[in-house]
Amino acid sequence: MKTIYHNGRVYTGAPAPAQAFVVENGRFVYAGSDAGALALRRPGDETVDLGGQFVCPGFNDSHIHLLEYGYLLRMPQLAAHTGSLADMLECMRAFLAQHPRPAGGWLVGRGWNQDLFADVRRMPDRYDLDAVSTEIPVAAVRACGHCMVVNSRALALLGVTGSTPQPAGGRIGMRDGEPDGRFFDNAMDPVYAAIPAPGKAELKEMIRTACRALNAQGITSCQSDDYSIFRAIPYPVVDEAFRELAGAGQLTVRVNEQCNFAGLDALEAFIAAGGRTGRGDDFYRTGPVKIIGDGALGARTALLSRPYADAPGVTGLPLYSRQELTAMIGCAHAHGLQTATHTIGDACLDWVLDALEAAMAAHPRPDCRHGIVHCQITRPEQLERIAALGLHVYAQSIFLDYDIRIVEARAGRELAASSYSWKTLLDRGVTVSNGSDCPVETPCVMAGIQCAVTRRTLGGLGPYLPRQAFTLRQALDSYTVAGARASFEEGYKGRIAPGFLADFTVLGQDPFALPAEALHAVPVTAVCLGGREVFRAG
Repeated sequence: MKTIYHNGRVYTGAPAPAQAFVVENGRFVYAGSDAGALALRRPGDETVDLGGQFVCPGFNDSHIHLLEYGYLLRMPQLAAHTGSLADMLECMRAFLAQHPRPAGGWLVGRGWNQDLFADVRRMPDRYDLDAVSTEIPVAAVRACGHCMVVNSRALALLGVTGSTPQPAGGRIGMRDGEPDGRFFDNAMDPVYAAIPAPGKAELKEMIRTACRALNAQGITSCQSDDYSIFRAIPYPVVDEAFRELAGAGQLTVRVNEQCNFAGLDALEAFIAAGGRTGRGDDFYRTGPVKIIGDGALGARTALLSRPYADAPGVTGLPLYSRQELTAMIGCAHAHGLQTATHTIGDACLDWVLDALEAAMAAHPRPDCRHGIVHCQITRPEQLERIAALGLHVYAQSIFLDYDIRIVEARAGRELAASSYSWKTLLDRGVTVSNGSDCPVETPCVMAGIQCAVTRRTLGGLGPYLPRQAFTLRQALDSYTVAGARASFEEGYKGRIAPGFLADFTVLGQDPFALPAEALHAVPVTAVCLGGREVFRAG
């Protein structure tokens, strides 16, 4: 049985929109005119009048943390309470009062950003969180995920003192010789390891919850880093949770797993166990090896080639030594795996480009599609190298909503003048896919599209480097077919065309008929995955 959709404005990537499309057995079998679609109708077929609505391929968030998003949706929502430190703390106190922790439980929240505090101009510390509770351990993760703060009770449980050694690839905050409760990058690992881990049934519920929330944003596919969210849970358990949901038909977002491991030994064990890019099916498959090269700009842990303009003497934090990073990229490439490396600072990008260049020279193979995740602080010559190496770039246009406010203050005027240069990369022939890095930022695709085409914050601040603005078509493609190419699926995903997976999103307004500053408010009215409805606006 076919379903015939007609009387719509259907984005196919062609200059003019189609009017209609036909779905059969989970795939598109036709896209074109109303007359052509209706001519295919046979007894028993269903006909759907789109009422002139805009339809596009289902959105693909090409870098996200789906499991962590499901976890966050159970937490205090600090991102909505980061206008002041006082508001953040009150949010945590109110949540604790409504949701008392079980014995041994922690209160964990995420989403604060000290740059948005109106009452203080600093990060929270242990004493601030002591005002939430001194009886149970409390942790609050910065929006970027590269810094957290804990209370004094948590420090005592962790056994962290003024004499605790600083870890490689991380930093424990100290003040007057004592820990201030702040942990950066790899220093957070023991904290996460101490937080009680959920069982597989809970993991599945977090995944289902996150999928429902993503469907409401029009998302039908994502490329997700999930293996290291819970340090105490071996990655095969996470893998099983996804695969079991997929097998039961309960995964309503297709997931390409960006496989994050804690070092070369773990990566080698994964390879020895048969881990390979592309293993799986259309609902859940093994994607690239995810490597985190450095930290984040907001936390001043992104690795820069010069000191931070607002923190002289600070250049950021590499999570691995240059030799370790080179070895991990080299190992993955030598075994035929794709890589996707978190790279925010320009010094980190130097390391990654050198490592990729060496790996590809030592073991040449066509169409590796190694990727740079974020690709934020860049120098002009680095953009040329990215193009020359044939790399993929996983961008997050939504980052502009916050980073416009800090990029020059952090990186300095010279670096800021050549950063977030994703349009230049497009012009050089680089495939640039888009995403949110949720829960770092909102997974609202239309907000990301607005930032991509305006180069402004959602509130109108800017523009920042307006020559780097995408056209609306480029922005839509970055959230659809470009994401499919990142996972080697561009031959059957990301377009409304015969033979492609029938994943599509219906919008309440035609974005091509709106001013750019109104795009973030375009509503999602319905979403189908393989022709099956997974979301309809109430």
